[in-house]
Amino acid sequence: MRSPVGGRDPEVTDPGVLVPQVPLARVAPAGLAAVGDSRVTVLLVEDDDGDALLVEETLRDSGLAVRLTRARSLAEARRELGGEHGPPAECVLLDLHLPDAQGLDVVGQVLDVSPRAAVVVLTGLAEEGVGLSAVAAGAQDYLIKGVFEPTVLARSVRYAVQRRQIEQAAVALEASRMRAQENSRLERGLLPSPLLHGAGVQVVSRYEPSRSLGLLSGDFYDVVEAPDGTVHAVIGDVSGHGPDEAALGVCLRVAWRSFTLAGVTGTGVCELMQKVLVAERTGSEIFATVTTVELPPGMAKAKVVRAGHPPLLLRDPAGVRLVETAVGPALGLLPEGHRHWREDHVDLPAAGGLALFTDGLFEGRVSADGKRLGEDGLLALARRNAGRSAEEFVTALISETRALSADHGGHSDDVALLHLEWNEQK
Repeated sequence: MRSPVGGRDPEVTDPGVLVPQVPLARVAPAGLAAVGDSRVTVLLVEDDDGDALLVEETLRDSGLAVRLTRARSLAEARRELGGEHGPPAECVLLDLHLPDAQGLDVVGQVLDVSPRAAVVVLTGLAEEGVGLSAVAAGAQDYLIKGVFEPTVLARSVRYAVQRRQIEQAAVALEASRMRAQENSRLERGLLPSPLLHGAGVQVVSRYEPSRSLGLLSGDFYDVVEAPDGTVHAVIGDVSGHGPDEAALGVCLRVAWRSFTLAGVTGTGVCELMQKVLVAERTGSEIFATVTTVELPPGMAKAKVVRAGHPPLLLRDPAGVRLVETAVGPALGLLPEGHRHWREDHVDLPAAGGLALFTDGLFEGRVSADGKRLGEDGLLALARRNAGRSAEEFVTALISETRALSADHGGHSDDVALLHLEWNEQK
């Protein structure tokens, strides 16, 4: 460590840090030292040794427990704020006249490197207007060199840090509010109200995002009733996570409803949805799995088309079983001429229910060795809850699968579950 100027006792500085020429207050006065390293971390950006010494002495006299480092230029400040020599500063005491940077732009450059740091600008007596402009540019406060008292400097540092923390909290709160609004808008698009005219089919649906603060992803479902009484349902899952995938899911869901209401059904819907997906996706690697179901009046048989999507759960008075039907490729995977989907039929009980779900329901890890619940594990859970009402059945499947994976990383994918129930037709 270099010798401090002014013949001062070198014991007052932190022995582990090299400070050029000017001693910097690393340790608070006796009786005020913080426990551990909970002192306020302050970076002084000042090229003038005399002004730097004045700030150090004033901080020492203020009684504020700080860990102070110094940079002589903006380049040195960037290295300090980047964490090269320890934790980044909570507060930056900033001179605006540096060898490699001048004026108010220095404030912005410091905040670009360390956006969470509080900035207190140090100005000359004749530059008070510059200090006010610096606050408008993003600094939390300004002080006039040679005028401020120790208590004023300590209060400015403390308040600047507190103001910055409040600003950060306000920004996070606003981001959370906007995220919630975006989730609400996306949810209305992904998860609409069923468009049913009769009382033949009752619908229970749930959607659970994989991240409590994340945007909805591309899981979607919909139910509509045609003029002839046929109930059409769809469930789908766009690969990936995020707003782009959610927007594509909304697009596919709206397209499906439009095509279905226009009279396009079965594999024809998959062909048209494939065209929409290819036109609207943001990357050629994005695909979507889809299942469509048609429940005609009388409910004797259901027509099912699956495009890479998981099977269905069929409930009847005897219990629950997993229904595998013919399955074709997911939408967006194969070019035209190489993709084929097939309509399949499922015999329905006089009273019962069909559960359509996305793979997030059974892909959660349920053991320390990474084992997933899987379709067989999901079927076992469904059978244990077979006697419940539709509402209770859906709630139990989601809550129990989440509970099983809670201790092993939780669900890594969103979960959508659509349950269609009917009673014996008269």
